[in-house]
Amino acid sequence: MKHRSVKGDTRLSLDDPAEDPVFRYADTASSRAGIATVSRRLQGLRVAIVGLGGTGSYILDLVAKTPVAEIHLYDGDKFLQHNAFRSPGAVSREELEATPNKAEHFAAVYSRMHPGVIAHPLYVDEANIDTLGTADFVFLSLDDNTARRRIVEGLEGHQVAFIDVGMGVYETDGQLSGLVRVTTSTSTRRQHVHDHQRIPVADGVGPNDYQRNIQIVDLNALNATLAVIRWKKLCGFYLDLEQEFHSVYQIDGNVLTNEDTP
Repeated sequence: MKHRSVKGDTRLSLDDPAEDPVFRYADTASSRAGIATVSRRLQGLRVAIVGLGGTGSYILDLVAKTPVAEIHLYDGDKFLQHNAFRSPGAVSREELEATPNKAEHFAAVYSRMHPGVIAHPLYVDEANIDTLGTADFVFLSLDDNTARRRIVEGLEGHQVAFIDVGMGVYETDGQLSGLVRVTTSTSTRRQHVHDHQRIPVADGVGPNDYQRNIQIVDLNALNATLAVIRWKKLCGFYLDLEQEFHSVYQIDGNVLTNEDTP
């Protein structure tokens, strides 16, 4: 569908031929803001998101609005009622009653805008971890430390850059406090992950901290936003003066601490 040009009508066509067909309709937000040239630094990238809970779904929401070539979604869980209160947008009762797989659900939603969203309705394990080796960048947002450790090892083996996110929220005196974490690892800088144990990878049969802790949608969104901003810095979209590879946001003091800088 195209808008017909009339005198005084400054609207762009939904199918503007000047735009790269990475989206199903023209990205007038970038052209309106005058950042189309900067946005092209994200073109052609193959991004994977492992885990589509509260934080992972918000990462998808942000990445889907960039001109990356493909976004691969990995999650073997079902999209359940509590997920509706920790993810972007709003789902209907009928959609919840169908209990769709998370990866397939979000792929269906975001494919309306970005045709490169691809669902992998499964958990990442030893049998399929090599599929992540073809990605240009991977976001890890999962609550299984054993799986996280294996994926980190696999990504390091394939020399794939990634960001791991997490949060720890607790109740104290009837109020909530805690931390939000973003840890980056690239082929040229990885040792900090191991030297300072930046990413929780300890095995355990019981629930880990991320599973026990309270999940709040605004903190999920913040965690995702910090991660995507860091990724865009790595891609040259944003100016990167600190070059931090580990950052922690402290809720009660509203403090963002950057660590593992050059």
